[in-house]
Amino acid sequence: MLSPDFSIFPDITTSRLLLRKLTLADAPAVQRLRSNTEVMKYNNRPLTLTIQDAEAWVNIVIEELEKANGITWCMCLKEAPAEHVGNIGLFRIDKVNHRAEIGYALEPLLHGRGLMYEAIQQVLHYGFHDVKLHSIEALIDPRNLASEALLKKAGFVQEGYFKESYNLRDQFVDTAVYSLLIPYKQAAIIENEAEKTGTIS
Repeated sequence: MLSPDFSIFPDITTSRLLLRKLTLADAPAVQRLRSNTEVMKYNNRPLTLTIQDAEAWVNIVIEELEKANGITWCMCLKEAPAEHVGNIGLFRIDKVNHRAEIGYALEPLLHGRGLMYEAIQQVLHYGFHDVKLHSIEALIDPRNLASEALLKKAGFVQEGYFKESYNLRDQFVDTAVYSLLIPYKQAAIIENEAEKTGTIS
């Protein structure tokens, strides 16, 4: 069984990003991001409409971290380390079966620059090599072509497809399940990409 230890938070740097611990000081930026209808278009979570909603979400992230059930990083550009521009995390950590789910969001103005790919490589490296996960999965709305392309570029393969599996704002929508296994040949690619793009401290 896994025994992840997040008592010392693992800050991660890439060539352009700092991934750090989320704090309540990030709540205004979290509220701005998670209330953006374009960002949340394919996300089956309610919009974060108030600062109080954002603070509640950050507190859940902190609680899950303390319980070692999940870890979420605040994404910042290196030149502005206090400014939250997105988040990425491993959550629903299944300690018995060495599995976790990955999720992410980024400010729309920064889309198309390869920043999330930079971040996902480091988070995969941390999940497989430090947490000792055996597999990481992602559940996405198949209409989210940008997320699908990102996952495929990172080595994920589609494992399942569920028709009308949940209700998203009064419409039943499908879910595509992607996963990556550490014994898979992508392990070497993850290692190489992580070495190129950043470090963990």
